[in-house]
Amino acid sequence: MKSLKDTFKLYNGVEIPCVGLGTWQSPDETAKNAVLSALSLGYRLIDTAAAYGNERGVGAAIASCGLKREEIFVTTKLRNAAHGYKATLEAFEGSMERLGLEYLDLYLIHWPNPVQFRTHWEESTAGTWAAFEELYKAGKIRAIGVSNFMPHHIETLMKTAEIKPMVNQLKLCPGITQPEVVGYCKENRILAEGYSPFGTGAVFGNEEMKRLSAKYGRTIGQICLRWSLQMGFLPLPKSANPMRIKENAEIFDFELTDGDMKVIAGLVGSCGEAPDPDNTLF
Repeated sequence: MKSLKDTFKLYNGVEIPCVGLGTWQSPDETAKNAVLSALSLGYRLIDTAAAYGNERGVGAAIASCGLKREEIFVTTKLRNAAHGYKATLEAFEGSMERLGLEYLDLYLIHWPNPVQFRTHWEESTAGTWAAFEELYKAGKIRAIGVSNFMPHHIETLMKTAEIKPMVNQLKLCPGITQPEVVGYCKENRILAEGYSPFGTGAVFGNEEMKRLSAKYGRTIGQICLRWSLQMGFLPLPKSANPMRIKENAEIFDFELTDGDMKVIAGLVGSCGEAPDPDNTLF
């Protein structure tokens, strides 16, 4: 990867930009301004979710940025309360109305087994995925995928699915590499996207990361994102600060050594833990 213009290719041939802007915890106006800044700096992948409550802000930025729709790759995610075939179709239309889009580039199931469906998640997820496949076949979505799915969740999904997920969005950051699910995704040609690549800010206080920042003359954020790319992950850094958004894109002119890659991967606990979707109250 040499610039924000470079892409990963999904197994269905769709190309997705190699670094995206995350918008979690950004209300509408903040998200709008962040997206406008990112797009002006060359970002072309924007990641949101119904649960973030900022789809209108993201959509407003896309509508006013001056770029052609096909130049921007837009991802959103299904709200947990909307699992099941009919509810998913209705939720998708709601997201599209808020985003103001004619089609979506990537739609993800946000969580495999939300609390309200935990006793019968297999059935509700199968219905949700049937709706995803229908929307994909109709050309309303260019790619479909999941988030926070472990191998057993994907295996269960595939018992009734016709189409395999193209993306799995996971918490991937220093010390959190999730080798089992990432290995499974690689074997099955499912792209691993990394949300919270800074561990929601926890990584910035890590002494080893401070040392690496000084060694390379780069910010800790840039070290994290470069590590993600070299790991084969697609990182989704979140920021509302134009300067930070710019810094987060300046990661293509240096490379981490194999030894430093291992050091970063081994920083267990520096970013908390990966969520356990079967026990997390979400």
